[in-house]
Amino acid sequence: MKEFRITEDGSHTLYLPELNETYHSSHGAVSESMHVFINAGLKAKFQNNDSLNILEVGFGTGLNAALTFFVAEKNNVKINYFSLEPNPLSIDEVEKLNYNSIYGGDEMKDLILKFHSAENGVKTSISDNFLFCNNKEKIQEISLESDFYDLVYYDAFSPSTQPEMWTMPVFEKIYSAMRKNALLVTYVAKGEVRRTLKSCGFAVEKLPGFAGKREMTRAVKY
Repeated sequence: MKEFRITEDGSHTLYLPELNETYHSSHGAVSESMHVFINAGLKAKFQNNDSLNILEVGFGTGLNAALTFFVAEKNNVKINYFSLEPNPLSIDEVEKLNYNSIYGGDEMKDLILKFHSAENGVKTSISDNFLFCNNKEKIQEISLESDFYDLVYYDAFSPSTQPEMWTMPVFEKIYSAMRKNALLVTYVAKGEVRRTLKSCGFAVEKLPGFAGKREMTRAVKY
């Protein structure tokens, strides 16, 4: 049974007792998402790009997608957003999320609900500039188009909790699906993960982590 918790910036995260892990940092769900995925990922790809194909592994609450929508709309960047989430939230859980009180107001509330209500595997037009598709398949099982994605949000649970999500076969599949100069960003900074990424062909950068974390990881496909 998922537990709702308030993080330090006032926004919700969810705690899974069976994994003993939360969906976001206790220091701030919205703040962490902005730091790791928006500032280090999305905004880094804005230059010279008026459209982006984004893959998110670990859709979770939909927070990363929602913040991407707001920031991309503000910058007039078209987004084709494809996410993977084998264990989606229920609509009852989605309706309890309080992100709208921190960012985006009623539009955030409606947006999160629209994401979670979208039909599985079907492309949904969220706006003229934002196409969304969520899929319940696991990354290990789904086929991904080659040389397609400009940006990958890798937001799976930690390697200690879900080691199967941080393996070479998984990252090789993602590498093949990424375009040249595409970025992968993740909150994880473990040396083993970085070595795996390098073995798959990525160039790996160490960036300052969010709040209590010293580092995060950004990987580039050259």
